[in-house]
This record gives sequence, structure tokens and C-alpha cells, in this order.
Amino acid sequence: MSEDKAQQEKTGWFTLSGDVNSDMVHRVFDAVAAMTEDGIETAHVLVQSNGGYVSDGLCLYNFMASSPIKFVMYNGGAVASIAVILYLCGSERYCSDTARFMVHKSHATASPGSRPDALNIIVEGLRADDARTESILRKTVELTPEQWSIHQYSDLHLNARDAKTAGLVNDIRDFAPPKGAILRNI
Repeated sequence: MSEDKAQQEKTGWFTLSGDVNSDMVHRVFDAVAAMTEDGIETAHVLVQSNGGYVSDGLCLYNFMASSPIKFVMYNGGAVASIAVILYLCGSERYCSDTARFMVHKSHATASPGSRPDALNIIVEGLRADDARTESILRKTVELTPEQWSIHQYSDLHLNARDAKTAGLVNDIRDFAPPKGAILRNI
């Protein structure tokens, strides 16, 4: 990219934190609408989330990955569970040296006294959620067989170095808006 084009490109700096839920979906929809109105071409987004609802995380991943805005994602602390899938929407991804990631299979709690047919519906839903999230993980990151084995039955924790080796992040770099940049919270 030429230096003139890089200077003309409109860049924004944002933070996104909290549970991945319908409220976050609404906030991101509103923020992306404002970004497009403002002519933002590249959005640098610092994510801090321990996860939430699979369907909301998948919605955000699909929406942001298909957006006309280039998302550059950062992890400055913790990105866990379905928030990792959201984070993967970034065409570039970075994390601080002290950041961590955690991925695991879906889980749910059945009501006490649930009948077998109700339990089967829950299990089918969990398997479908796992298939959707794992397909995104597998096309984006390269975990070792040992890491996939841990992921199969437990929480898989990745530090910054592990994340870089797996291709979850492009590099270890802090979220650092330039002096004078406007920082907006989504």
C-alpha cells in the first residue's frame, strides 16, 4: 500500500468488553453502523471477555468477518470460550505478552428431574454448537494433537507464545492507539 493511501485510510480504535450475549450483539451492530457512517475502513478492537452464548458469538463472528470494515483484533488480558470465536473475525490478530486464551467444548445445565427426551435435545444442541465452533477453530488455528486432545475433554489454555505458535495471533503486540486517536467503547 502506498504511503498516501495509508494516510488517507480512516482508522478507528475501540474497546469491546463483557459477556458475549444479545446486548453485545446489539452494541456491535450499532457500532459497526456508526463506523460505516464515519467512513472507518480499519477498526482496531481490544477484546476483553470470558465468553457467553455460542449463538451470539457466532453471529458476531459472521457479521464482523463479512463486514466491509477490516477488523484488527487485540487481546490485552483474557479472551475465553466463545469470545475466542468472536476474536477470530479479525483479519489481523494480536495479543499482549501477558494475555491468555481459553477454548472448550460447549456445556449446559439441565433442570433437575429432566426427562430423557429433554436431555437428548440439550445434547444435540451442544453437539451442533461444538461442530460450528470447531470448524472455525480448525480453519483458523493449528493446534497440536495434544492440544486438540485437551480441548476434547477440558479447558485448553493458551498463553501469548502458544497462541502465536498456533496461528491464533499474528504477533505479540499491545493495543496501543496513537497519541491523539479517539478511543471509543463499544
